[in-house]
Amino acid sequence: MKLPALKNFLSKLFAEPPLGWAQLSHNKVRLLVAMAGIAFADIMIFTMLGFKTSMFGGATNLHKQLRGDLFIVSSRAEFLADGQTFSRRHLYQAAAVDGVESASPLYFSSKAWVNPWNKKITNVAVIAFDPVRPVIDLPEVKQHLEQIKLPDRVLVDRLSHPNVGPVPEYFAQGKTITTEISGRRIKVGGIFTLGSSIFINGHIITSDWNYLRLFGRDSIDNLSLGILNLEPGADLQTVKKNIQAQLPNEVEVMSHKELIASEEAFWADEPGGILFNFGVVMGFITGVVSVYEVLYTDVNDHLAEYATLKAMGYSDISLLGVVFQEGIILAVLGFTPGLIGSMGIYALLGKMTRIPVIMRTNVVLQVFIITLFICLISTAIAMRKLQSADPADVF
Repeated sequence: MKLPALKNFLSKLFAEPPLGWAQLSHNKVRLLVAMAGIAFADIMIFTMLGFKTSMFGGATNLHKQLRGDLFIVSSRAEFLADGQTFSRRHLYQAAAVDGVESASPLYFSSKAWVNPWNKKITNVAVIAFDPVRPVIDLPEVKQHLEQIKLPDRVLVDRLSHPNVGPVPEYFAQGKTITTEISGRRIKVGGIFTLGSSIFINGHIITSDWNYLRLFGRDSIDNLSLGILNLEPGADLQTVKKNIQAQLPNEVEVMSHKELIASEEAFWADEPGGILFNFGVVMGFITGVVSVYEVLYTDVNDHLAEYATLKAMGYSDISLLGVVFQEGIILAVLGFTPGLIGSMGIYALLGKMTRIPVIMRTNVVLQVFIITLFICLISTAIAMRKLQSADPADVF
C-alpha cells in the first residue's frame, strides 16, 4: 500500500469511530460474548507469561542480588543449583590477576530442613559466604551478619514455602526457633526477603564456617560461585579476558548480565519454559477464533447494509476501516476485564504458592499488543466476507 493510500486509510479509520461502535453495540449479547472471549484469552496469556516471568525471576532472584563485577562458575554447570563446583584454588588464581580488587567465594547447595512445628522434612537451598566479605546486597542480610558468624546460626527467607513453617511470624514475636538441618541442630538468627521459585521451597543463609559444619570439611574447598570485584577504573572486558587466560577450561568467567542470562536461557529451554510458550500460543489462537466468529457474524448479518453503502459511493477502504474500528474497540474493551481478572489471579497464586507473581509493566504491554494483533488478524480474516458485498444484491 502506497503512503498516500495508507494515510487515507488511517484517516478514514479514525474519522468515523461511532459507526464501528454502533455496529458492535447494536447486539449487546454478541458484544459481551466477544469481550468474554478476549478476556479469557488475555487471562490465559497473562497467566502463562506471569508464570514464565516468575519462573525466570525466581530462578535468578539470588543472582540479581549478588554484589560483584565478574563471576567464576564451573564450565559443567548448567544452572547454579545443579551442584557443579570448582576448586577454591581457581579463585586465588583469579585474585592474582591485575585489576581484581577482591575475590570471594559463594557456596550453594541443598539440605533437609525439619519443620519445627510438624517435624516434616523439606529441602531448602543453603547459601553461604564469608560474613567479613558479604556478597549479597540485601539490607536484611547485612543487618544480621553478626548472627551468622555464630556457630549453627542461620537466616531464613520469609517468602519460603509454607512447608518450612511459620518461621517469620514466630521470629517477629521474639520467640526462639530451633530445628535440625540434616541431623544438626541449628537456630534461626534472623529473617530476610529473597523469594522462592517453582524449583526451590525456600532459602537459608549462613556463614562459610557453618556451611562447613553442615556439609563436611571438604565442602569449603569446592565453590559454587567465585565473585570478583574489580579495582576502580579497571576495564571489565580486559580483566575478564586475562582471568580466563589464567584459568583452565573447567571454569568460565562471566559478567553479571551474562550470569543472569545464562540461568534464564537454561530454564527457557526446559519443558516448563516450552509449556508456558505453548500456553501463550493457545491463548492467542483462542482469542483469534473468538473475535473472528463475532466479526464474521456481524459482517454477515449486515451484508445488505454494507452493499447499500457501496452503492452510495463508499469505497472498500472506508468499509474496511469500519471493521478495523470494531477490532480495535474489541481489543480495548476485552483487554480491560482480562487485565483486572489476571491481577486477581496473580494475587491469589502468589498467596497460595509464596512465589511472587508480579504484574510487570512489560508483560501488560506485551499482552495488550498481542490483544491488538488478535483482533486485527481476526478482522483481516473477516474482511473477506465484506469484500463479497455486491450492491447488485440489494436491488
